[in-house]
Amino acid sequence: MVKIRLKRMGAHKKPFYRVVVADARSPRNGRFIEEIGIYDPMKDPKVIEIDKEKANKWLSTGAQPTETVKGLFKKAGIIE
Repeated sequence: MVKIRLKRMGAHKKPFYRVVVADARSPRNGRFIEEIGIYDPMKDPKVIEIDKEKANKWLSTGAQPTETVKGLFKKAGIIE
């Protein structure tokens, strides 16, 4: 199964995340198929940059977003 999830990056107590498409069996920061965006909760306002075309392509092929990514997609206007 393919999942759309967050990959944690950044320094200790200063995280930012990459939105990636990965196999569900791979570890959180392990191998991934494609990077489709970034999320930085530390900036004010929070930065959400997601490539809508890539996200819609992966959603149409059956990739399942995690709960957190689903919320980011709603804020970015990709899904209702």
